[in-house]
Amino acid sequence: MKVFADKLPAALEKRLPKVVIVAGDEPLQHRDACDVVRAAARQAGVEEREVIDVEPNFAWGRLLDIAGNLSLFASRKLIDVRLGNQKLGQEGSKMLSYYAEQMDSSDDILLLSMGKLDAKQQKSAWFKALDKHGLFVPVWPVDASRLGYWLRDRAGLHGLQLDMDAARLLGERTEGNLLAADQELQKLALMLPPNARISADTIAQGVEDNSRFDVFNLADACLKGEASRVSRIVHGLQSEGVEAPIVLWALSRELRTLLSIHQHIDQGQSLEHACKAQKPMIYDKRRPIYQQAIQRLPMKRLHKLLLMAQRLDLAVKGASPVPLWPGLHDLAFTLAGGRGLLAESAWTYRLH
Repeated sequence: MKVFADKLPAALEKRLPKVVIVAGDEPLQHRDACDVVRAAARQAGVEEREVIDVEPNFAWGRLLDIAGNLSLFASRKLIDVRLGNQKLGQEGSKMLSYYAEQMDSSDDILLLSMGKLDAKQQKSAWFKALDKHGLFVPVWPVDASRLGYWLRDRAGLHGLQLDMDAARLLGERTEGNLLAADQELQKLALMLPPNARISADTIAQGVEDNSRFDVFNLADACLKGEASRVSRIVHGLQSEGVEAPIVLWALSRELRTLLSIHQHIDQGQSLEHACKAQKPMIYDKRRPIYQQAIQRLPMKRLHKLLLMAQRLDLAVKGASPVPLWPGLHDLAFTLAGGRGLLAESAWTYRLH
């Protein structure tokens, strides 16, 4: 059964299942979810814990050995399997399926922590076998639109009161890096008296920019029309050493997708069918941001932006005078509804 991380403590209070799968790439919430499971196991009287760190060429028979070993000191144990981003492979998949078959005769608890599971993996035999016995906790990054509220609530866990302006500023300076945000809140909790109220000035003076982004953050911000955030993400990607062709690939892909959606709609199809026609298919959760972009960007504008992308591709190959990173900023910023910063002459370079 799927349970999101914020609902996990309440779910574990009702019952402690025989298996909990925590999967996702956001490290702070991933860590917190696993800590909640361990605490619930201790509360339920499970005093023994076996930790298995899965590394390349891991022998999955070890899991069954540990599960089969009787303890002299406890009747139940927590088997803490830490897969990280390692692949299960055929052996791991078979062993987990077999382990699930033996769970009815065991009182042990399995905590399986791993990277993100896609839809195909969630339909696999091993996942379905384990999921029948417990909880699946998918861990997602906090959306930028909710980040300020999330940080305000997080500050409360540290005995602090965070003004919304302060929460938004902290979100800007730590976006994509919740571990850094939590560390800043911990530092403030040590420096300030309990229940202290924190203003935006306090954040501005004491918190450095620790935000981290990827090209998918940039694409989403462009589609949502978040021009100022787009500008911040582009500069962040450049400072982190992300290769310019990767950024150009992400932006060009979204431009072609938007043009394709426009064409399907012009042929009389609904937005839903137009999104499903894309490869990969645009799922329901992401459809609203494409709808926003379609309403904001007519085909003529998209064709001009695609021409900008083609000129930037020439710049990557050294065949265009357009400055690369300023050009990428212009392209993303304009896609998000802003106005580019480069001189018009930079874009009038003729293709040969």
